[in-house]
Amino acid sequence: MAEQTKQIAIKQVRSASGRPERHRRTLRALGFTKHQQTRIHNDTPAIRGMIEQVSHLVDVRDVEEQ
Repeated sequence: MAEQTKQIAIKQVRSASGRPERHRRTLRALGFTKHQQTRIHNDTPAIRGMIEQVSHLVDVRDVEEQ
């Protein structure tokens, strides 16, 4: 049985309007195209780094296993 990768739910809670281009590109890389969207990602160091960069724009929660 393969080990389950922990997943996190990321929700964009603040607008990217008026933010630096770097922050807008990071949100786009995370998969956000609209405000208030939620995306599920594997909990990896790369994703955590992107979240850290835009932490003031997003909300992060653990995904409960079903």
